[in-house]
Amino acid sequence: MALWRAYQRALAAHPWKVQVLTAAHPRRCPDNTCVPCIGSLMGLGDIISQQLVERRGLQEHQRGRTLTMMSLGCGFVGPVVGGWYKVLDRFIPGTTKVDALKKMILDQGAFAPCFLGCFLPLVGALNGLSAKDNWAKLQRDYPDALITNYYLWPAVQLANFYLVPLHYRLAVVQCVAVIWNSYLSWKAHRL
Repeated sequence: MALWRAYQRALAAHPWKVQVLTAAHPRRCPDNTCVPCIGSLMGLGDIISQQLVERRGLQEHQRGRTLTMMSLGCGFVGPVVGGWYKVLDRFIPGTTKVDALKKMILDQGAFAPCFLGCFLPLVGALNGLSAKDNWAKLQRDYPDALITNYYLWPAVQLANFYLVPLHYRLAVVQCVAVIWNSYLSWKAHRL
């Protein structure tokens, strides 16, 4: 908790510097809070995937792949997920247990399947897969990725929607998501 309070104080005192150091977008939300970019955490997830899961070693580490994941985090995942949380909070205002449950059901029932269905082919396209190969890879990997999503995210999102203020939700989720990003990177780059 002390680390979290220190982060909040630093963000209030030096928003731009803290955002740069945490790879956050240098723009502000309408409610004057930062929109975190998850690029660095997506990159960390890829590093964990390559080094701990795939055991590539430093000599075989694919730096371009890590940069691709970081770019996806900053340019796609961060803005899309951050925007989704704002839409979800407008659609279902409130922070009661019932509101949190409704948000989690909508998040996991509608958003998660669509998000994975966009993310996996986007990675394939950035890795140079043909449309045919990308479609075959999506058909192979999507069901497993979605099922794995449901093992982790419903509980995390229920707590997130019930306990965490809107402007911190993406940051909290992305701290948990380092492991998820490792899985996604492995899944998306497995040929």
